[in-house]
Amino acid sequence: MTLLAVAVGGRGVVPPDEPVLHADDEALLRGRAAFETIRVYAGRPFRFEEHLARLAGSAERIGLPPVNRETFESLAAAALAETDETEGVLRLYWTPGREGAEQASALALVSTLPPGLEELRQRGIGLVALPLGLEADLRAVAPWLLGGVKSTSYAVNMAAEREARERGADDAVFLASGAIVLEGPVTNIWWRREQVLYTPALELGILAGVTRATLVEQAARIGYDVREGAFPVEHLAAAEEAFTSSSVREVMPAVALDGRPVGEGAPGRTAQELQAALRAAAGVP
Repeated sequence: MTLLAVAVGGRGVVPPDEPVLHADDEALLRGRAAFETIRVYAGRPFRFEEHLARLAGSAERIGLPPVNRETFESLAAAALAETDETEGVLRLYWTPGREGAEQASALALVSTLPPGLEELRQRGIGLVALPLGLEADLRAVAPWLLGGVKSTSYAVNMAAEREARERGADDAVFLASGAIVLEGPVTNIWWRREQVLYTPALELGILAGVTRATLVEQAARIGYDVREGAFPVEHLAAAEEAFTSSSVREVMPAVALDGRPVGEGAPGRTAQELQAALRAAAGVP
């Protein structure tokens, strides 16, 4: 992705190449910061309020000062106004500031979309299952593990994506002990059997994806039964089709798991239907 615009709390829009954080900001020193990634359609961030609410929740869990909503609304508008791109990515960051200072910093970044998303959607992606070694619901009952929190401590997630690529796949899906399906490094996971869609429950400590919530709504509207729960990876492997969801990648068909085809090994009809429904909900073709 290419960075197009940056807006900083207390400073407004700054050149994308200008430094905006101190070297001892805890976001850098300890990965202690909250963020959100929002898809921009036709110049408008999709479900901005839901993302802002989740940012506030993440900040509270991490122990950051309360999020100033008006600040982020202003920064997002200013950053988006700096670019002529109609589709892209808006990222919001809330850091605690310099070590010991407790003076939080707010950032809004606008970037281009990652290249090749539509090509991936046409062919579908391969997944690998990676165990986390945790009990299925441990992240939900152990707040120090920050289950469901979007923090900048993303090293494990990025290492999982790298491991997937080294194994010849495109993405990963995390498993709890007992081989219970959780989520991807930056996505939620879904699969279908007949007219039933399965997806891990939020009670497992997974991220409450904004796109996931949109798909739950849209799936029911177009005739699918959505079941949320704790499901073994064998249930996913035996599905008729599978896909992931996220703000940036939208609905991405998953055609293989650990080198074996899922369903017919090709993008399925449900992923296509939900991709169209997601875009319709965003008000774009």
